[in-house]
Amino acid sequence: MDLVFFDLDGTLLNGSSLLSQFTIDTLSRMDAKGIAYTVATGRTMLSASSILEGQFLSLPHIYNNGVTLWDPKRKSIEFENLLTENEINLILAMALEHNITPFVNTVENHHHVIYHSPPQHNIEKELITKYFARSKATLMPLNALAHDRPVTNISMIGENTHIKTMWKQLNEHPLIIAYSGPAHEGKEYSWMDVHHCFANKGAAVQKLRDELGAKNVICFGDSDNDLSMFEIADECYATDNAKALIKNKATKVIGHNHDDGVAKFLTERFDL
Repeated sequence: MDLVFFDLDGTLLNGSSLLSQFTIDTLSRMDAKGIAYTVATGRTMLSASSILEGQFLSLPHIYNNGVTLWDPKRKSIEFENLLTENEINLILAMALEHNITPFVNTVENHHHVIYHSPPQHNIEKELITKYFARSKATLMPLNALAHDRPVTNISMIGENTHIKTMWKQLNEHPLIIAYSGPAHEGKEYSWMDVHHCFANKGAAVQKLRDELGAKNVICFGDSDNDLSMFEIADECYATDNAKALIKNKATKVIGHNHDDGVAKFLTERFDL
């Protein structure tokens, strides 16, 4: 049994952060051939739901870099390696010290709730008004966050220098891992996503592999949060736009995500 895992941004999604029609048609042909596939993304369920609507309905999805497993058939959710209260407090204190608004992501009764402090900059205000406020998430003040809430990750956006400093400091902590990259909002900004260190795509991929009895795991990715699943995959493919360290770990480098690189490769790989 082949079991295929797709990262989304920079991998399966195109330059508009959407599934192209060619990719959708390719996935349909994979379904028809009985080839098992699902997603393994750093995105939350909320941010991926509109993109994946009507797709990926058969197998559990991996969200939040392995923290959240969502089974669309059973409508059930599992959490692995949530952030602890001590870790949450450390991350929040660091963000506020750098004058950056932290967005604390939780899933409560299958509903996405985001707790945040007052926005400090226009880029944060726009994130709230143009995206979060129009989504299905519930926005709550940070001081309403109870200690027993299941915090999957803490995200933020800010000027490159501040995010880079925080990213370095957080990754020196033995129980925390932070991922970062350039923000769509402008070259002077970066995003950062912070998790418990044991939360990673590789662990979640292995869990599904064991549950499904898959003999051959195939992974597609482009960034450092894909390394953990590349390390356990039987085949791993990096898009042409991927970071150098991902390309170095890949079985093969395939086409660019802006040019349906994954879908074109799948068409040849499985004779679709």
